[in-house]
Order: sequence, then C-alpha cells, then structure tokens
Amino acid sequence: MKSLWVSMETIHDVTYFAPEARAAHEAVGLRGFWRGYVAMRAAPMGAAPLGLVSAVFYNFSPGFLARSLPEVWSIASPSAALEARLSGAVAVLGSFEVPVLGTLRSLVSAVGWAGRPLGAANAALPWPSDPVGALWHACTVLREHRGDGHNAVLAAEGIDGVEAHALRDAADGSRAMVQRARGWTDEEWDAGVSRLVARGLIASGALTASGVALRSHIEARTDALGAVPYVSIPLGDLETLESFLRPIARRLVPSVIPYPNPVGAPAP
Repeated sequence: MKSLWVSMETIHDVTYFAPEARAAHEAVGLRGFWRGYVAMRAAPMGAAPLGLVSAVFYNFSPGFLARSLPEVWSIASPSAALEARLSGAVAVLGSFEVPVLGTLRSLVSAVGWAGRPLGAANAALPWPSDPVGALWHACTVLREHRGDGHNAVLAAEGIDGVEAHALRDAADGSRAMVQRARGWTDEEWDAGVSRLVARGLIASGALTASGVALRSHIEARTDALGAVPYVSIPLGDLETLESFLRPIARRLVPSVIPYPNPVGAPAP
C-alpha cells in the first residue's frame, strides 16, 4: 500500500522541516539545520563515525557529512539527540488519541531486520509512552526499513548515491533542489552523469529507454521489499490505519513540509 508509506514518510518528515523540531535540536546545542539532521537521524546507531553514517545515508556526499561528523557527538550525545527529535516531533504533531497503535506495533514486529541497519537501529529503541510519540516512532521505524531496502536495491543495480540523484534529475529536473540538499559538488555530480551515460542510461540529459526501465525496476523492487511486513496484517486493519494517517499527513503538506522537497516522496 504505497499511499500508506507516503503518509508514514510525511509524518516522519516533521523532524526535518518543522520549526518545533528545529527548536528542539537547537536546544541541545545542535545549531544549524544539517547538524540537527545528521545527529537526529544517525543517533539510533550511537556515536556513529563518518564511514558508517555515509554508508547508511546512502545518497549523501561523504564530504558533506564530514562537516558535521564526528563533531556533532561532542556537542550532543546520541541520547540527547534522540530525546530532542522525539520531543520536537510530538510538539508539531500535537496531542490526540491513536487507536491504531496496535496495528503499528504488529507491523514493526513483522519486520525482518537482516540487512536493514538504520531501520533496525530505530526498531531497537524503546517505544515512547506518549501515544503520539509512539505513532511517530512507528512511522520512523517503517520509513527507515523501506529506505534501507531502497539502498540495497540501488547497490545491487550498481547505482551509487550521486548516480541515484542524477537518474531522478534526468526524469524530473530536480538537480537544483537535490544537489545542494545532499552536498554533492558539481564535479561529483557531473562524473556521476558521465558514468550513467557510459552505461546507456542517460543521453542528451534525459533518460534512455534503459534508464526508464531501470528506474521503474528500482522503484518496484523497493516497493516489493518494503511491503513484506504488511502481508501479515489483515487488509481491514491496514485500511483503517491508512484512513487514520492520511488526514494527519495532509495537514502537514505544505504547511509544515514543503512540496516538492528533497526527500522525493509524493504528496499525501
């Protein structure tokens, strides 16, 4: 159910875009958008070094990440970053009853974590006692599960981080937005494009038929891998979950989360 993933992605994304989330990470010393982003997203793995974070933040430039790592861990401990990201997410989402927590817990329990490092690190965290915090936590765990699978598919197809963005740009012209947000230099980006041209995936700045087929395959395979835990949940429960999450996600876009945005998720 791709629309369910889109709602979960949107709810997770408040931690990057909401002023309340920015204030929470600045309160623990993580000033500047990217310090907060890197610390809060990497914190489930502990004080992770640059190499590990670069591996799981697959489509970010390692040189870009090096501006924050390992310095961020001397500013805020992983535990402080985790507390900040949760409090910021709850601050923007608000307070309400979450009758679908049972379904979300079942989904998280149904996931197999082999080869899913960032998702597994989030899943190992304790569930928040606050119901809205638990909602955000579940969406985050399932979001990172899907993201880990996407990275695995890219790697299996021999597409590195910058090449993934270049493929997307050849389809939708997103370079101006994405390149800056992921920290790739012009030289790195253009070299990635050249590699894709050599593979026959891009020609004259556009996707070739092979490029279109590869992108479609990557997205379809990502969806298939991400859907595995959902097959164990009754369809009616999934429909109820989607009906609950979609209005929450829709009120966040574009008032809190801009659209389009570098994450690349469709609007809910």
